[in-house]
Amino acid sequence: MKILVCVSHVPDTTSKINFTDNDTAFDTNGVTFIINPNDEFGLTRAVWFKEKQGASVDVITVGDASVEPTMRKCLAIGADKAIRVNAKPTDSYSVAQHIAEVAKKENYDLIIAGRESIDYNGGMVAGMVAALLDINFVNTCVGLEVAENVATAEREMDGGKQTIEVTLPLVIGGQKGLVEESDLKIPNMRGIMMARKKPLTVVEPTNIEEQTASVRFSKPVAKGAVKLVDAGNIDELIELLHKEAKVI
Repeated sequence: MKILVCVSHVPDTTSKINFTDNDTAFDTNGVTFIINPNDEFGLTRAVWFKEKQGASVDVITVGDASVEPTMRKCLAIGADKAIRVNAKPTDSYSVAQHIAEVAKKENYDLIIAGRESIDYNGGMVAGMVAALLDINFVNTCVGLEVAENVATAEREMDGGKQTIEVTLPLVIGGQKGLVEESDLKIPNMRGIMMARKKPLTVVEPTNIEEQTASVRFSKPVAKGAVKLVDAGNIDELIELLHKEAKVI
């Protein structure tokens, strides 16, 4: 089985976010970048298929040279090969097209992407890749087994979970549940040394017309001060809810 894992290079959630150029660009100064958590769950599951079923695992991302430390970490975790499409990831559509162009040439059986990235939270790339390749797609995937040419996938849905069988090739939008946080692999020294010898291929992008453009970024409005009301002062609480909060 040949697996491709789509990886995003995203800011750590503990990083302080700022914008530059009149709020039109993200300020990367002092920001720590990590593997997108949903993608890391998918990568860990892919490495499990490698260890248990002899699958080969490639990872792919769209970005400039600054993303390569994240790709090397993926190799240290257990991926066999990394592919970097040398383009700026401007929107979900262009990212999906870049990934699909690579995938068309490699004939992957399984493409694992995160349900969404934690920076833009668009949640669109995995579905777009499946549509561009015209292959099966399962989103919000929390469980996956593969036997021969059939995958059994479990996905979250309103009110519960759904288990379905689908033939390969397949794209999934994965999340926590594919593996648990305790299953995530921390690269050891041997993995880090081996990652240096594994191929990291840079692919020049095809000419893709961008469909959207970011005009401006802004932070959420700061929350106002909290008013504390004594537990026994119900009249004051009711008055505040009525006159200030205007909820009653």
